[in-house]
Amino acid sequence: MNTEEYLAYLREGKTVSGGSDLHQIMHRLAQEALKTTAELNTGYHTPEEIREIMERLTGRPGDESFRMFPPFYTECGRNIYIGKNVFINCNCHFQDQGGIYIGDGSLIGSFVMMATINHGKDPSRRSDNIPAPIHIGKNVWIGSHATILPGVTVGDNAIIAAGAVVVKDVPADTIVGGVPAKVLKSVY
Repeated sequence: MNTEEYLAYLREGKTVSGGSDLHQIMHRLAQEALKTTAELNTGYHTPEEIREIMERLTGRPGDESFRMFPPFYTECGRNIYIGKNVFINCNCHFQDQGGIYIGDGSLIGSFVMMATINHGKDPSRRSDNIPAPIHIGKNVWIGSHATILPGVTVGDNAIIAAGAVVVKDVPADTIVGGVPAKVLKSVY
């Protein structure tokens, strides 16, 4: 299986058994991502340089409107999809094996964690990786220190309060907060 087939396999939510050949591909991609993020996170880079490094990390062109304040962390990078006019603040961690899709105009606060991998519940299968994508709609604002877990979809214009742990889908045009996150009120 080549890299692109493997990434599609993950986006489909198929389990990667611990210690398998597919698991080894995951580790190879992690090493590549660690090397690229080390470059991103060392020293000052212009916005253009940051975009170029992120293009190498994701394997696809980035929009000129993209902005980021490093440092940034990921163990894959190749399953991150970023729309136009997206801003990612410092110290974010995207565990993107299952796919992270960020819609146009979204703002990601500092120290945000997005995790697309779960592990087997059975202790004998605990090293299995079970991916599920995260979808962030358009014009979403994710407050600092929020955590978004596998399989979550955040609707357009939603706001995730700082420190929230999002375990289920967030409706469009709502504000959610808490642990676990619950709808607090409407944006409008």
